[in-house]
Amino acid sequence: MNVIWARSLAVLILIAIGTLAMYLTVSPQAALGLACGVLMALLLYYLYQINRLWKVLDAPAYGDIPSALGLWGEVYYRLHRLVKRWRMQVLQVEQQHTRFIQAIQASPNGVLMLDDADQIEWCNEVAELHFGLNARRDVRQRITHLIRRPEFVQYLMLQRYDEPLQMRDMGEHKQNVIAVQVLPYGDNRKLVLTQDITKLENTEAMRRDFVANVSHELKTPLTVLTGFLETMRDLPVSPEDQRRYVDMMLTQSMRMQHIVEDLLALAKLESDMQPPSQDRIDIAAVVQHLVHDAEALSQGRHAIDTEIDPTVGIRGTHSELMSAFGNLVTNAIRYTPAGGRICICLDWQHGHAVFAVKDTGLGIDAEHIPRLTERFYRVDRSRSRDTGGTGLGLAIVKHVLSRHHAELRISSEVGKGSVFRVVFPTDRSVRQ
Repeated sequence: MNVIWARSLAVLILIAIGTLAMYLTVSPQAALGLACGVLMALLLYYLYQINRLWKVLDAPAYGDIPSALGLWGEVYYRLHRLVKRWRMQVLQVEQQHTRFIQAIQASPNGVLMLDDADQIEWCNEVAELHFGLNARRDVRQRITHLIRRPEFVQYLMLQRYDEPLQMRDMGEHKQNVIAVQVLPYGDNRKLVLTQDITKLENTEAMRRDFVANVSHELKTPLTVLTGFLETMRDLPVSPEDQRRYVDMMLTQSMRMQHIVEDLLALAKLESDMQPPSQDRIDIAAVVQHLVHDAEALSQGRHAIDTEIDPTVGIRGTHSELMSAFGNLVTNAIRYTPAGGRICICLDWQHGHAVFAVKDTGLGIDAEHIPRLTERFYRVDRSRSRDTGGTGLGLAIVKHVLSRHHAELRISSEVGKGSVFRVVFPTDRSVRQ
């Protein structure tokens, strides 16, 4: 027997005992009047409490459960426990919903939910950015009314969602490439996932350009070699012409060898996951080696100077930094006309060691400077080939400096020369 039946039975027993006592001590009429009065009062009390309960159930609010005596106190207590338990469940669901929304908002991919009529139910901020939408303004709007790109409308109509759709020039950044994938779920609803694949597309374009550039760079010397070999095989050639052909073939072979060596150096830098060492570089020996190589390449056509602060040092991998510095000096020699000046500098600026190569060469237009470190990128292709460049030197410099967390700063003016500065981080800069 539960508490309600127990308390109700107890009240009836008390009324019966009181009525019986009145019947025995006073009179039957008094006993009947007592019983009727008590039952009427109990009925009015129950009606009052039922009215209070009706108000609570009609406009429920947490914490507004009334209190009462007796049986109704137990009812309100149990109702309060029930409301509290339901409230805890609702709070847990709300917390889970909030965490779910936060997780979707933190995703780098866009998420957009459509109902059975292709109307927007909800979308995260990334989807807003990708499609140029506003979640509050555009809710309950048909997606095809807002995104009117023919390929997207056709993608939804055909319902062939096995492969994602690539859409270019979308959202606020009009040069982006967005991959759109529709996933049906529930009762004819759709989940639209978007991903910004601009970097992937750029990487793929760079890979295609790299393959094309390598093929083009190797094709020219191979064509020369093949032509001379066929000439020497099929035609009578004098000893003088034969030596001249062999010298030209040797030059082209060395050019191919340099390209392959630079490609291998780049591959090694990209695949090396170990951080460069923290060994202090012998700057005097490095500068002496750079000057010696520059003089050998210049053959007296340039004035080569040095401005070295002996108190400044650098920490890093000697071979990698020598390769980077050597490429900067070699480029300065190649692109500076005879009679020009090359200066190799090392000084201290604002707490950083700065290595610089200055020249009085042809200079570079500002539009070319951001792309100078791309593989095989050349401002003047014909001149670069004439000077023996492979187009990979500055790409090697970029990877070496990236491994050392250094920054390459280029300033140039056409007709006046260029300055290539390498700014090393504080942890790789040393000053006595």
